[in-house]
Amino acid sequence: MSKLFQLALDFFTPHALSEPAQPATPSSLPQPAPVTPDLDWGRTEHPGIRHPRANRHIVLDGVPVGYHHQVARRKTIGMLVGIEGLEVRSPRWVGKAEVEAALRERAAWILRKLNEVQAAERRRHAQAIDWADQALVPYLGQHLRLVIDPARARSAQPLVACNDDAPAQWHLHLALPQQASAAQIRDATQAWLMAQARQLFTQRLNHFAPALGVGWTQLSLSSAATRWGSAGADGRIRLNWRLIHFKPSVIDYVVAHELSHLRVMNHSPQFWETVASVMPDYREQQQTLKRETIPPWA
Repeated sequence: MSKLFQLALDFFTPHALSEPAQPATPSSLPQPAPVTPDLDWGRTEHPGIRHPRANRHIVLDGVPVGYHHQVARRKTIGMLVGIEGLEVRSPRWVGKAEVEAALRERAAWILRKLNEVQAAERRRHAQAIDWADQALVPYLGQHLRLVIDPARARSAQPLVACNDDAPAQWHLHLALPQQASAAQIRDATQAWLMAQARQLFTQRLNHFAPALGVGWTQLSLSSAATRWGSAGADGRIRLNWRLIHFKPSVIDYVVAHELSHLRVMNHSPQFWETVASVMPDYREQQQTLKRETIPPWA
């Protein structure tokens, strides 16, 4: 990251959800419980939830949870629930018993978020695209149908409106051979979507910037796994091209969010007032962004 101050709008679902950090001081920590002994995962009645890099485990309300623990230069015990599972960071001077006591105190929150993230990930994978002729791809909150069209010249307009009763609103004609591989179809579709994303994002940045009294200097497209966008103090904006899957009002929210950071470089009440000045219903769009899932791009 550059030395310039930068703020980011992160994925909320199905990605990381973090518990507000708790001060890790002897006076504020709950009474330590005995350290959990090693767990034989093959003999547990409950399948449990295990982080792929789990180096510790705990049983929370009867559910075995394998979590990834890191010692960090911080003053609090931090908890993060992501698609991989539970991650915990704690100060060097906090022992395992104290960490486990804090986890047990927040067991309900941890299990609820783990279940929410897992459910969202299942929905996301259920939306996986079969990269073949006639596949449906979410586009601006609706759908477009992929059409393998070897006869179409690459210079021809690939997007055609669809007036039938099918779920798709448009047909995207790809100038590919009928025997094109799934990877070829995916890559051609991604290239087209990214071009549409850049064009639309630029238009919306130019729409909101004057209203907010700010100027942006550069737009970069991101493929980040855990971030929708970010804004640098020098006016550089990064937006995740996969926002093109969402309806236009959600895209507008992310654009307005990042441009508002060029006026207020934090998430204070003043910042949200700035966002609301150009998008009064931003909370509705924010919830849509958190709630809806998009297909895995693979």
